[in-house]
Amino acid sequence: MSSINLIDAFQDFKEAENIDRPTMMKVVEDVFKTLLRKKYTSDDNFDVIVNAEKGDLEIIRRRMIVEDGQVEDPLAQVAYSDAVKIEPDFEVGEELYEEIDLLDFGRRAILAAKQTLASRISDLKKNVLAKKYGDRIGEIISAEVYQVWKKEILLLDEEGNELILPKSEQIPQDYFKKGENIRAVVKKVDMKNNSPVIILSRTSPEFLAKLLEIEVPEIFDGLIVIKKIVRDPGERAKVAVESYDDRIDPVGACVGMKGSRIHGIVRELKNENIDVINWTNNIQLLIQRSLTPAKITSMELDLEGKHANVYLKPDQVSLAIGRRGVNIKLACELTGFELDVYRDNEGEEEEFDIDLEEFSDEIEAWVIDELKRVGCDTGRSVLALTAEELERRTDLEKETIDEIRKILKEEFDKE
Repeated sequence: MSSINLIDAFQDFKEAENIDRPTMMKVVEDVFKTLLRKKYTSDDNFDVIVNAEKGDLEIIRRRMIVEDGQVEDPLAQVAYSDAVKIEPDFEVGEELYEEIDLLDFGRRAILAAKQTLASRISDLKKNVLAKKYGDRIGEIISAEVYQVWKKEILLLDEEGNELILPKSEQIPQDYFKKGENIRAVVKKVDMKNNSPVIILSRTSPEFLAKLLEIEVPEIFDGLIVIKKIVRDPGERAKVAVESYDDRIDPVGACVGMKGSRIHGIVRELKNENIDVINWTNNIQLLIQRSLTPAKITSMELDLEGKHANVYLKPDQVSLAIGRRGVNIKLACELTGFELDVYRDNEGEEEEFDIDLEEFSDEIEAWVIDELKRVGCDTGRSVLALTAEELERRTDLEKETIDEIRKILKEEFDKE
């Protein structure tokens, strides 16, 4: 036994703390019972006793002692004359227990068994790792940056397991150095060359959902439910929430006093703008809320075609569309509707107007300059103010103002 060093193989077992002892013992038994079947054609009368702590094992052979000449099954029976050579006190009918020396199997068979054992242990570790992280998909974990590559980052968890954070799962503004601890959500477990590859993500909506769950106790307790999250990582996110308790304002609870709860998440997500809105089954209202921070004037809704024409004041259009069209893209994803944005009363916005310089043949230049000084550089901008307001804000006489307004009105009336 001393010449067969199995301690290294057992040490691998001891290090694999997540492998339960019955499984460990079963693997060792299976490996050595395979050896027994190869040598004796059957393992029925053999017991494999494993001592994982000491790193050794015993193989005990059980045979019934029978009268000489009555041995029918050499594997299960032993002649009395052979038994007493081992122990003189044996009698017919007793069971003989005999330890098998592993060296009897031959060195090549033993080396093959050790390799098989190491391979089975390795497979067990991989299965345990795959199951561990398979059960944690969607959970946030913290890991240390071990190696930074161009297309991915290699991380190590607290047990030294390798995790991968691909570039595609990183926020564009992310920048990490070796030794830094980062948080990410477990996205999936892939199998590559029969080994589990744990993929993490910081761009997944699940990451934001879990961060909210950590920061907002009402979400953790189930009083507030996140109905849907859409993200453009590092740019903007929209979170639709609903409260199961009428006394709780879901948006206020998520944002916190003066934004205290949301600020930590925004920092974690590299200053990603987060719009938290109240979920509703009223599609029109949901679309209106989804276009936050823009304010809608009116809407034409096609429920069957899942399409909506949204009308806004000119100064709200750019807010609705957002930088690089992110806001309206996320609103479409959140609502499931195709949204088209239009300026409200576009005709009025672009209605006929005339620059004051065009009236230079009827209105003196110094009068035009005086009107421009108070912000009136077109005909309609002058008519938008009352005569009293123009008299108060400019140095013009009442008669001059009345004459200007008359000229401008006549011109627009013609048009």
